[in-house]
Amino acid sequence: MSRAAIRYAKAILELANANGKASNVNEDMKSIATSIAESAELKDFLANPTVKGETKISALTEIFASAQNETKGLFQLLLDNKRFEILPAVASQYKLLFDEMSGVEVAKVTTAFPITPELEAKVLAKIKEFSNKSITVQNIVDESIIGGFIIRIGDKQYNASVASRLQNLKRELLN
Repeated sequence: MSRAAIRYAKAILELANANGKASNVNEDMKSIATSIAESAELKDFLANPTVKGETKISALTEIFASAQNETKGLFQLLLDNKRFEILPAVASQYKLLFDEMSGVEVAKVTTAFPITPELEAKVLAKIKEFSNKSITVQNIVDESIIGGFIIRIGDKQYNASVASRLQNLKRELLN
């Protein structure tokens, strides 16, 4: 994450907060991050140095026509500073700062398969044991953990994966 993206995100969050639109701008940022992540064409278009800034801003304004004025102001700022390639990073950073400001923590839950609603409920119950904040679950699928799950919130980690248990068993048998 570039320092510039963090600075832009902080500035937009302060502006949106002052205008009482931080939540609406957060929805814009989610939409921007998702759209760019799902479209290699859009990502390449924004990063392409041969495409004029005016073309980029008119495309973004059209794609995100319902975006808040603060978000459109960010597009203009990126145009003025020739920094369109950092838009995905700014959007991601804004979401993190907004969640932090709102008292929401993101729990990264790694599982061997996509998380089910039942497992998500169990995971949230486990998280409540060591966090009293509002939690958003982000699922990461990693088949190498074999089964179980790994929860990471900030700098805390709870590892209930089969791979971890096998590693511990191996350590015990070798000692």
